[in-house]
Amino acid sequence: MSEHILIFGNGYDIPGRIRARGKRLGRAYTTSVLCRLEHLAKVEEAEGHARIVAVRADAPVEEWIELARAVHATQSVTRIAAFGDQCQEAAADAARALGIATHAPETVRLVFDKFAMRRRLAEAGVESIPAAEVPDVDALRAFAAEHGYPCVVKPRRGTASTGVSMIRSAEEAPAAFARALGKEGAAGGADDAEAASEVVVEAFLPGAQYSVEAFSEGGEHVAVAFTRKYSDPASLVELGHVMPAPLDAGQEEEIRAHLARALDALGVEFGPTHTEVVLTGQGPRIIETHLRVGGDEIWNMVTDATGVDLVEYQLRQCTGERVLPELRAALAGARRGRRGEAIWFAGAPAAGVLVEVTGADGPHPEGVRVEVLGRAGDRLHGLRSSDSRLAQARAGADTPDKALALAQEAIGRLEFVTRVTAEEPDLL
Repeated sequence: MSEHILIFGNGYDIPGRIRARGKRLGRAYTTSVLCRLEHLAKVEEAEGHARIVAVRADAPVEEWIELARAVHATQSVTRIAAFGDQCQEAAADAARALGIATHAPETVRLVFDKFAMRRRLAEAGVESIPAAEVPDVDALRAFAAEHGYPCVVKPRRGTASTGVSMIRSAEEAPAAFARALGKEGAAGGADDAEAASEVVVEAFLPGAQYSVEAFSEGGEHVAVAFTRKYSDPASLVELGHVMPAPLDAGQEEEIRAHLARALDALGVEFGPTHTEVVLTGQGPRIIETHLRVGGDEIWNMVTDATGVDLVEYQLRQCTGERVLPELRAALAGARRGRRGEAIWFAGAPAAGVLVEVTGADGPHPEGVRVEVLGRAGDRLHGLRSSDSRLAQARAGADTPDKALALAQEAIGRLEFVTRVTAEEPDLL
């Protein structure tokens, strides 16, 4: 059996794992890459691919499709895959053009478009959360006046919590609107009218936040792991995760059933999903979902906590294997909760330049690993997105609470040295 998988985006280490599995099975698994120019440096084991094609970031979807056709003409493509958020829409459109099965373009667009997702879930009777597109600050304030504060303002399409904020008063609306547009510090007035469809406001969902790592095949959905999430109250950037989440069996089942209805409504047929959920007084409600494994090392936490390697099942599925029965058996055999896993992040000061981070080398207790994410010379602007976090600590222990305490203590031992210059006049 031979397979030629055209991978959209850098693919991380998954293409190499696909090729290695092919060798173990005595099968010819070939990989090619179609990615943005800025992703070239992140392509791992580049020499292992049959070809790598790079596209400028602003290339229209028609160009992606034509380049996919060119690869297909050179060597027949049997599968198309995208393992991250980037390039998933182009992958879906190219797959449809080439007649290759993958996520439907409509499903990918619903997942990426926050407002379209809200409408689809409401139309399907899954849940109805007040939300609106807002063309300007006045419309944002009008929504809040009708539905109440606090409310969440976000880009209609975005990742890594970039541009997201929670507002508690009308005075905070201009800054939130500008941030959602990527124009932090601007007034967010009439000049932004052309961005009418780019900013969304939603009612704030009170309650504890969780994420669900699930895996689908043939339209069936299996919830693999539940994670408790902690977010910054202002920017809503995630500060920590702990697994397994402190949920009783009834709460897990309620979230599991709600998730299945949501994934059905969005048309998800296969692969891993990472879905963020709030457990409100009226039951679970979806914040957003993604057609991939969870970031922030959640995929590794799942493996350590449950023994289920979601990435391994994903790469096997993308080469045509049926994996859900085996995944179910592995999950049933795992001693769920046998190990607690946690990760905690350090935010960033509101201004200055990072000079150094001390304390990361430890010593640390057994099971604790600390990684510095910021680099000397980085300009600091506060906790604007997941990319602005300066360090992370992962910990494993015999209980989730112990793991969380270890991760938080490790971050608490770090010291961040910053420099304030004349370019920050408000601080001088």
